[in-house]
Amino acid sequence: MARRRRAREVALQLLYQVDLNPATDAYLLKQNIAELIEDPDLQDFCWHLLSGVLDRRDELDEKITAAAENWTIERMAPTDRNAIRIGAFELYHESTPPRVAIDEAIELARKYGSAQSSQFVNGILDQLFSQCGVEESAADDA
Repeated sequence: MARRRRAREVALQLLYQVDLNPATDAYLLKQNIAELIEDPDLQDFCWHLLSGVLDRRDELDEKITAAAENWTIERMAPTDRNAIRIGAFELYHESTPPRVAIDEAIELARKYGSAQSSQFVNGILDQLFSQCGVEESAADDA
């Protein structure tokens, strides 16, 4: 498993939890991260992803909705929309190489979504990537 993949998986699971219970507080989320991830660096990365997506959810959802023809955020499966949110956050707000961000989101969708989830997530993130103007990097920090 890629080094940061476990942190992304936990972030996805906690974003799903927040979708079901929007009143979940930050203390509980941090406690869950500490219980699920041993490595402090990966805990920090997970919290950074989770809090970053939550802080920028409206902005990310607007961009995702614009890229997802005939789909609204509410119609997307929770696992798909949160995998896309993580990928979009990494595309727009992180130094993660775009292909890594997209591939990691696809892997989340493949593992936690339906049979078509990986294709759906790939299509939307490719669209976002082509719109965001981020340059491709040869580095790989997955």
